Amino acid sequence: MALARARDVAFVRFRVPDLEVMRSFLEDFGMVVAGQDENALFMRGHGTAPFLHVSERGEAGFIGFGIWIDDEGEFEQLARSEGLSPEQSIEPGGGRILRLTDPDGYQVEVLCGQRAVDPLPVPEHVPWNQGSTYPRTAFPRRVGRRPSHVLRLGHVVVAVTSFATSEAWYKDRFGFLTSDEIRPTPQAPAMGAFMRCDRGEDTCDHHTLFLVERPGGPGFIHSAFEVADLDDLMAGHEHLKATGRDHFWGVGRHLLGSQVFDYWKDPWGHEIEHWTDGDQLPAVHEAGAGSIEDLLGVQWGMKMPGGLG
Repeated sequence: MALARARDVAFVRFRVPDLEVMRSFLEDFGMVVAGQDENALFMRGHGTAPFLHVSERGEAGFIGFGIWIDDEGEFEQLARSEGLSPEQSIEPGGGRILRLTDPDGYQVEVLCGQRAVDPLPVPEHVPWNQGSTYPRTAFPRRVGRRPSHVLRLGHVVVAVTSFATSEAWYKDRFGFLTSDEIRPTPQAPAMGAFMRCDRGEDTCDHHTLFLVERPGGPGFIHSAFEVADLDDLMAGHEHLKATGRDHFWGVGRHLLGSQVFDYWKDPWGHEIEHWTDGDQLPAVHEAGAGSIEDLLGVQWGMKMPGGLG
């Protein structure tokens, strides 16, 4: 049995040499400043999380990510097992924090008791006229070019040295459940897996964390942020394109997880995704298995450039 059950991923943390350059990009991407000083930048979305993305001043690189745990007893149990004393977070939202290091050296910050913030406005949802059903009458659909409205962090994807080792490490501590394994051939051991949080009868995104053992070795692959809807994603796509940002992959619909996606690169080459309309699964949903072709494939849209690396 896992020591604790993760509710969700909370944020991603990077180092960058220029906070203002990162701030400009993330504002174009659809985030809002939650706090900034000379050493760190905190960006939030339009949901209730105090922040979703942290940039610390330094040589460019990925540091790690945060995980929320709701149950204080489980949080304390994890602390005892790791031989750690919880600290009081001085970052937006406060709460208590444990700082773990996973088998590949990624920093995993476990938060409990972080305070939510009031959500920010998002565009009014307008129904679609489709399938012989026409709920939108005398109301023209007008979507101007502007940044998307990031709501929350949906998932983090990292490459690892040993998938089996890292999978056990995360499942033992956070209770992640497998949604779909990735196998090079049907008989081969899994090289990766889409994993979601165990929320019991409540549903969860198809994946909260994706771990993969790839030819290029360990490293950050991407972080993914949910936006308001398809129109919001496409408005943001046009805005980012017009402002000269570095587009990577999309728009398309994934096969595994079903999200409509659009990938960009930040000024230091880190992949960052807008997504909407992903699958939701309860804890009892049985795990599936997919191929590398399933992992990289799309139901429609732009094919993935380059492969796994």
